Amino acid sequence: MKILCISDEIASVIYSNLIKERFSDIDFVLAAGDLPLDYLEFIVSTLNKPLLFVFGNHNLGDFHFYKKGGYAPFELNLPKYFSAGGAGAIHIGSKVVKEEQLIFAGLGGSMRYNNGENQFTNLKMKFEMVKIIPRLFWNKFRYGRYLDILLTHAPPKGIHDKEDICHRGFSEFLWFMRFFKPKYLVHGHIHLFDNYTERKTRYYTTQVVNAFNHCIIEID
Repeated sequence: MKILCISDEIASVIYSNLIKERFSDIDFVLAAGDLPLDYLEFIVSTLNKPLLFVFGNHNLGDFHFYKKGGYAPFELNLPKYFSAGGAGAIHIGSKVVKEEQLIFAGLGGSMRYNNGENQFTNLKMKFEMVKIIPRLFWNKFRYGRYLDILLTHAPPKGIHDKEDICHRGFSEFLWFMRFFKPKYLVHGHIHLFDNYTERKTRYYTTQVVNAFNHCIIEID
């Protein structure tokens, strides 16, 4: 399956009337945060593909609608597949979902730096992980694996992150990858300003991918 990953910056090649031709072979879209919801709405309504997302530390005007719900309040003329909860984009922050044959988990937000919304210490991020661990063990029992892709906003500590507290990664993501062994961890939050900045890094069995602007990954 081919997955379009996006985060942090609107991509001109996506926000275009040529999106269908450019991304006709995409099976899923993953949005790793800090993107306006009308951008996600455009992608869902145009590509007519499942879009899973988490919130970052910006563009949080509608965040309070999603703290307990799972679906975005887009009023779209879409097939019934997308209509559960009246939505097209699926919010997976602190949740685990199975779409088609793939298992996704989401952990949004950034490291706490100014006590803003959707910011966490490492300890509080661990509490968010506790919410999804029972479902991961159920997946292991039923499907033979915990999950396929972990979608986050912040990166893991020491992988693609920065030294300042705002852009520092979560150390909790490291043990999560070692224990639960997702094939991919897709994150945002770290902007890429040149082609020499590392976008993909392997950590044990997990490929860590920075989705800034956009990139494509493939998974069996």
